[in-house]
Amino acid sequence: MNTNDLTWMIGGEAGMGIQSAGNFFAISANRGGLYAFGNPEYPSLIRGGHNSDCIRISEKHVGVHKEKLDLLLAMNKETVDLHLNEIIPGGGLIYDADIIKPETFKAPEGVKLFHVPLKKLAAEQGKGDITRNTVGIGASLGLVNYDIEIFAQILRDEFARKGEEIVNNNIAAAKAGYDYVQQNYKGQFDYELKKIDGRPKKMLLTGNDATCLGAVKAGCKLVAEYPMTPSSSILHTMAAYAKDFNIIVKHTEDEIAAINMAIGAGWAGVRALTGTSGGGYSLMVEALGMAGMCEIPLVVVEVQRPGPSTGLPTRTEQADLQFILHSSQGEFPRIVIVPGDYNECFYLTHQAFNLAEKYQLPVIVVTDKHIAESIQTVAPFDATGLKIERGKLLSQAELDKLMADKNWQSPDGNFLRYKLTDDGISPRTLPGMKGGMHRSSTDEHDESGDLTETEENRIKMVDKRARKLESAIKELPAPKLMTYSAETAGTNPGPNAGKEVTPDQVDLTLVTWGSTKEAAIEVIQDLAKEGIKVGLLNVVYMLPFHTKEIGEILAKSKHVIGIEQNSEAQLCALIREKTGFLINDKLLKYSGRQFTAHELLDKVKALLKK
Repeated sequence: MNTNDLTWMIGGEAGMGIQSAGNFFAISANRGGLYAFGNPEYPSLIRGGHNSDCIRISEKHVGVHKEKLDLLLAMNKETVDLHLNEIIPGGGLIYDADIIKPETFKAPEGVKLFHVPLKKLAAEQGKGDITRNTVGIGASLGLVNYDIEIFAQILRDEFARKGEEIVNNNIAAAKAGYDYVQQNYKGQFDYELKKIDGRPKKMLLTGNDATCLGAVKAGCKLVAEYPMTPSSSILHTMAAYAKDFNIIVKHTEDEIAAINMAIGAGWAGVRALTGTSGGGYSLMVEALGMAGMCEIPLVVVEVQRPGPSTGLPTRTEQADLQFILHSSQGEFPRIVIVPGDYNECFYLTHQAFNLAEKYQLPVIVVTDKHIAESIQTVAPFDATGLKIERGKLLSQAELDKLMADKNWQSPDGNFLRYKLTDDGISPRTLPGMKGGMHRSSTDEHDESGDLTETEENRIKMVDKRARKLESAIKELPAPKLMTYSAETAGTNPGPNAGKEVTPDQVDLTLVTWGSTKEAAIEVIQDLAKEGIKVGLLNVVYMLPFHTKEIGEILAKSKHVIGIEQNSEAQLCALIREKTGFLINDKLLKYSGRQFTAHELLDKVKALLKK
């Protein structure tokens, strides 16, 4: 019997409640003390098309999918056509033979078929097709002998606002599916899920959810965004928080308006956020340069999807890195941060707001569709010690003291907003502060903000702004070479339960960024079981770049493999540009789908044999 290790998928047409069902299945596992990871897949259609949601359940932390399925719940024939061959021998297919005729498909050898009259059972509860997915979840839980009362309570919580009748109908539908399977197939499936009592409660959330929580904790008070998949849920989630946390959430007319509103708020002293994907970010880049020139704090979350142009709007990729590093005309400092897991989405977004104000520049937080929309069991974030740092934002008393010194006054008696400093960061004031009047110009300007085109001033101001990153690199932690043993797999805090090593202590170094991190960690844990020692160098800060530390680790490594979700190995190119180190072996995927754990393991092993 395979206990508490299950990969389950539901598939069907858009409108069948596929993602809702996937979420319910994951929540059921989470409430029973298990870990869940779920990734919804859907086409970029207004209506229709094939949808699926794959949920991996385990006793330990999971952050990526396996290659194959253990149990498939097919809501229509297309699901069987597309996913039947993904089921492993010994796995199972739940289907409704009244809708999907068994003579129309042939199951692979070893795959078990379980006919459940989903449509009929749903109709008997008085709601027809609308509860077919609920019947299917009940049947799935019955097949793995999981506690149906956990799911029943979830349905009570979810539908309580709709009235007792709706609650009772859904619970009855779930139990109808559960009872049918228990009566007809009990003991015929070699998988089971068993709840684990006594474990601390954990959250189940998406990467976008974690990003939003980090923004709320950082004191974000304005969100301006035009919806663009896969960043749209940032706008929706922040709108849900708006009343409780006094946040203005603006659905703007386009991305240009969104970033300009955020910049205006930052200039006025309000912590502001805008989110988008690559296409929307393309529209934002001129205003990004304005924030750089005017030295205004700004946080942008860029959730990558495949391009160019419209590309694959609902798929995943990591192909915007070089664009983000160099976006907008001219040269100006920005900080580019790439979270690699849900903890980092929270903590690094919080940090982004502090960095934006401290260094008075744009900070771009880069994720992708996979990490943004997948759901995962995560321990509650520990906010102890998190502070709001506003940098050189002057109080009225501090401003008065400065303005008493003629060196801080322009010829017309105004505040020298862009005063040259050793660290490149000038004290700033907010609108309405007595004595704080100044010009904020998008043209090159002198210390007072007055336009000037002299060579001497231009050089001084470019160098001043550049010194900000020289200061920032001293604050930001350099990446470390980490390893992850099979014994510590999934222990709290999950993906961060690693051990620092030196390059000579490992046989292989994997280089990752963003959402490839979790797949690489599972590969390292699997190879550890075979006695192969592997280290992970996951790069988080792309700008400023830790040239010295990264270069030293790679130069001392025995064998290096770069892992990226793009065709040009964009991080590998950045590493060569900054350090001179050429990563020859690369594993690249750009199909719009994420690396799975088994797929990546097989590719790493193949390179090791070369």
